[in-house]
Formats: sequence, structure tokens, C-alpha cells
Amino acid sequence: MEHKNKIATVEALERMIAQKGSQNSLAKSMPGVSSATLSQMRNHKWENIAAEMWRKVAAYVGSTSNVWSYAETRNSADLMSFFNDSQQYALVMAITGKAGSGKSETAKKYEADNKNVFLLSCNEYWDKRWFLRELLAKMGKDHAGLTLPEMMHKAVMLLKETSNPIIIMDEADKLADSVLLFFITLYNSLEGHCGIVLMATHFLEKRIRRGVAVEKKGYREIYSRVGLRFIELYPTTYADVEKVCKANGIEDSAYIRSIFKDCDGDIRRVRRLVFAHKRNK
Repeated sequence: MEHKNKIATVEALERMIAQKGSQNSLAKSMPGVSSATLSQMRNHKWENIAAEMWRKVAAYVGSTSNVWSYAETRNSADLMSFFNDSQQYALVMAITGKAGSGKSETAKKYEADNKNVFLLSCNEYWDKRWFLRELLAKMGKDHAGLTLPEMMHKAVMLLKETSNPIIIMDEADKLADSVLLFFITLYNSLEGHCGIVLMATHFLEKRIRRGVAVEKKGYREIYSRVGLRFIELYPTTYADVEKVCKANGIEDSAYIRSIFKDCDGDIRRVRRLVFAHKRNK
């Protein structure tokens, strides 16, 4: 459980203790939880408290109703490994997976946990200037008054001066051709200095392969620079859904099976169903 979620759990715990009258009274009503454990939580002595205990207490005191906890699925574990390899060895990768496979959440987690990670959430309306504006903003730099070539030069110089940087372009399939082809210029300027990961749905692979087939300008170069390979994520499994549910306070196996049948492999749908369950409790 993340630090902010532990804080939220302790705050909810304090409110429930006030309602129950004492810590001991609350502990007696919580199966498998001792008063000593609650005391450790309240005093921020968290080193020896297992994640499972945090989830149990959080579920009981209701602190998870508006807080979402990260869970390591097969795809998220693979993505973390891909991101790390790209960052450490300045590799360029293209990763595809269906919507709701956990790409964006895992990228945000990697960005939060590591230095020199620049995550860009791409959009249809971006042009080259907007792309560089977002990149510079991620690096904490101002673009005001700079021309497009000056913005490019500044971004490249900053990245070359940075230790093991990585740019993760989430939803890269949304980018217009002019911006997607700009990726070639960025790659050429940063080859060997910066990892770059393109993440998208399978539409990106189809788009690139179609462009290569009809010899569309720049598409052969893009395909070459990602190593002539698109890394495909796995479909979401029952084990993945179970991990996500348990990380967010859902322990009932029957309800977890119900969520799995209803989610169609979409982790975003799992999140909706978990929150709906908590609201209805």
C-alpha cells in the first residue's frame, strides 16, 4: 500500500476509534487484528506491518472507498521491466495492448517511483510545438518566447545532460502524422542518450504496418527505430483481477469472480465495479 493510502487508513482508523470509544474495543471487533497492530499504525511504526494487514484494516475502516491502490498484475510487472530496460540502456520500444490493460496506471507508477522519467499523455490536438511544450514542462522548464527549433534544441540538450532519462509516450496512437513522424527527429537527436517508449492500442501497430506497406513517408523509419517489433501485452486474467480487487479491499471470492466476468478484461471497468461495491455496502 502506498504511503498516502496508509495515511488515509490511519485517519479513518482514528475516526472509527472515536466512534467505538477505545482502540481495544475496535480491535475486538476486527477479526485477525490486534490492538498492538492498531497502536503501531497510529504511531507510524509501519516497518513490520504486512501489506495484507493494511488492506484488512483499510477495508474495515472504509478508507479505500475513494483511494485506489496499485496492484502488480502480469502486464504491470512486464511494463516495469520494459521501462527499466529502456531507461537503463537507452532503448526505443513500442508496446501495444487493449484499452484498460493497465498501461497508463503502470506508467504513472513508474514515473512516481523513479527519477528522470518524463511521461507524456498524448492527444489528438497536439502539434510539434505542443509536444515540445509538454516535454519541457515535464522537465520543469519554461518554453515562453522560444521558437520551435529553440524548443527542440533546449529539450535535446537537457535530456543529454540528464542521467538515464526516459520519455514514455502514452496513447501514442492519438498523435497526428506530423507529430508521430517528429518522433524520428527526436530519436535521431537522442540515440544512445535517452530511452523512448511508445505505448498505444493495437491501432498503432496496424497504422505503422499499413504505412510501411504503402510506402508512406516516414513509416519505414519509425518501424526501424522501434526494432521492427511491437511488444504485445497479455489479456487480463482472473489472477490479475483478483490481485487488483484484494489490493483495494475486496476479499469476497464470489464477488471477485463476478467482477472478472463483468469486466471484459478492462482494469478501468474493474475499478468502477470495486467502487460500486463499496458504495453499496
